[in-house]
Amino acid sequence: MLQFTDNLEGNLLSLLDDLQNHTYTVGEYREFYVYEPKKRLIMSLPFRDRVAQWWAYSLLYPIFDKTFIEDSYACRKGKGQKAAADRLQEMLKQTEVLGGDWYYLKLDIAKYFYRIYHDKLLEIIERKIKDPDMLRLLAEIVKGDGTNCFGLSICDNVEEAVRLSDRGMPIGNLTSQLLANVYLNELDQFCKKVLGTKFYIRYMDDVIILAKSKEELHEIKRRIEKFLEEELQLNLNKKTCIRPVSMGIQFVGLHIWSTHRTVRKSTSLRIKRRLKASAKRYKAGKITYETYNSTLQSYLGMTKHNDCYRFRLHLLNDVETILNERGVA
Repeated sequence: MLQFTDNLEGNLLSLLDDLQNHTYTVGEYREFYVYEPKKRLIMSLPFRDRVAQWWAYSLLYPIFDKTFIEDSYACRKGKGQKAAADRLQEMLKQTEVLGGDWYYLKLDIAKYFYRIYHDKLLEIIERKIKDPDMLRLLAEIVKGDGTNCFGLSICDNVEEAVRLSDRGMPIGNLTSQLLANVYLNELDQFCKKVLGTKFYIRYMDDVIILAKSKEELHEIKRRIEKFLEEELQLNLNKKTCIRPVSMGIQFVGLHIWSTHRTVRKSTSLRIKRRLKASAKRYKAGKITYETYNSTLQSYLGMTKHNDCYRFRLHLLNDVETILNERGVA
């Protein structure tokens, strides 16, 4: 970034020149793994390419956002995890008013980001975007130079998976978030317009559908599975399930009922691990208290909107212990 900003005007003009003359190519990705909430391959671009993607994103987002259904909540302005949880809770309350036993279908797509089919994605984009220069740029971003392998075969261990050149969106790209929503908007439209599902909500590749019978949900699942395989070349994974709503629904890191919601155990453990690591860095003098407190406050903000009194108290006690050890009043 510093190399780019040291000669900001010159570098921006050079990038603009490449875009206008169709000589722009995506730079070399830096690859690394993150391990929470699960092991994932992350790909990071040079700052110059991130500027190009931000420009493309700023033009494309308002165009595609208008095409999304109201109950798609990931990576959208005014949406997010809290809004998704609020909306699912609202749906559950509506089912109680309607009466009877209700069930939910939870869909989870196998290795979603790594399995998006490039040609199909570009076909979907071309229905809405007609500008040849933008389409050329998006093809470059999506496919790279043909040697990039963003896709992975379906395998439990991402390091052992076979790399695929015709699939996958790099996790880490700004445009990947938008285009991943564009791809699964096809499923949203199918479920709402063809299947007529009333209680449907999606957060990226996590989908929840509510219905009055298991039989109805099994039929919906069958038709969705067929649609995903034939139209989008995607597959559901083993986490896909049908259960009574009385058990509560795990969604956006929470366990949600109509009356209350709590942080999932896996989420709370992850928060504790991250705060512990941050606390160790604070004790070692590697970060300031302000930096550590900023991390803590972000998690407290999440717990404030859920039924997490004991968990919140535990985190606050952890802060007090650290302050006492550091001798800070």
